[in-house]
Amino acid sequence: MNEETNKNEEIHTNEGVSGDETFPAGGEDSVSRERQADRGESVGKESVITSDSQKEKKKKTKKKGRVSVSTIILVAIMLAGTGIFLYPSISDWWNSMHATQAIAGYVEAVESMSEEEKEEILEKARAYNESLANGVNFNLSDEQYAEYESILDVTGTGIMGYVQVKSIGVNLPIYHSVDESILQIAVGHIPGSSFPVGGERTHCVTSGHRGLPSAKLFSDLDKLTEGDTFTITVLDQTVTYMIDQIRIVLPEETDDLAIVDGEDYCTLTTCTPYGINSHRMLMRGHRIDNLDGIALPAEAVQIPTYVVIPAVGIPILFMVLLVMLIYYRRRGPRKSTQEMLDELRKQR
Repeated sequence: MNEETNKNEEIHTNEGVSGDETFPAGGEDSVSRERQADRGESVGKESVITSDSQKEKKKKTKKKGRVSVSTIILVAIMLAGTGIFLYPSISDWWNSMHATQAIAGYVEAVESMSEEEKEEILEKARAYNESLANGVNFNLSDEQYAEYESILDVTGTGIMGYVQVKSIGVNLPIYHSVDESILQIAVGHIPGSSFPVGGERTHCVTSGHRGLPSAKLFSDLDKLTEGDTFTITVLDQTVTYMIDQIRIVLPEETDDLAIVDGEDYCTLTTCTPYGINSHRMLMRGHRIDNLDGIALPAEAVQIPTYVVIPAVGIPILFMVLLVMLIYYRRRGPRKSTQEMLDELRKQR
């Protein structure tokens, strides 16, 4: 009886536990330990994967944050190219502003003078013109040159007036002498020629550069033709000249600059051909009655469109391109659809 009872108890005990739930030696505690160990291994693997992915992300972030040498070189080339392209326009604009300010300062100084003072200055200039011999004599002694410099120097800067050629947009101050420092920024009056105050038996001769990369000056003088006009203003008097002769001569050929009895001439001279400068272009005009509206007020000089458009538009375009370049370099390459799906699976 005892043996059968024990067998029946073992059978009932084994039937109460399925094959999957059979506990190994050690009971339930050993099973839970094994499960916890398995979970620990999986958690450890996940943490390793997470740390690796974080390291990769940090590396990518560092790479995106760095500016490559090629980008720096590209930006430097773009800056250099933009600077070279804009230099003539900006430099010409700067010189135009200087000329406008010089003229405005001259006009302001003249306006502050009395009529008696202005007439006295003009009389000295007329007397000087009468003392000049007929023909051409540009070789002044030191004494003659000192007297020349003292006449019509209203502001103490050497400016004696300004020339305006409306058809080619010229509005430039006229200074005593033709020193290179003057010709780089303005028009020079040739010593030994008549002062530009008008009068019979006078011939004023001025000179200006053309072809300079830094200033326009007389660059468009070759666009003038016979019948075109220009004006010269000294103090508050404006004299108008109409071009009646255009000559191309060698530098030493000066006969066309001579003072002629009974004539009131003014000649604009510049170098030619453009960029070679082996000859001189002489634009001679004879005095005519002033034309209404021929002379522009000094304060009405405007910056030409050909200067405004590149000076404003190109820097804006450059900044847009630079911002786009930096943005796409930091953003990095766009992810493919497969990469986006793989990231979504990892997050689940």
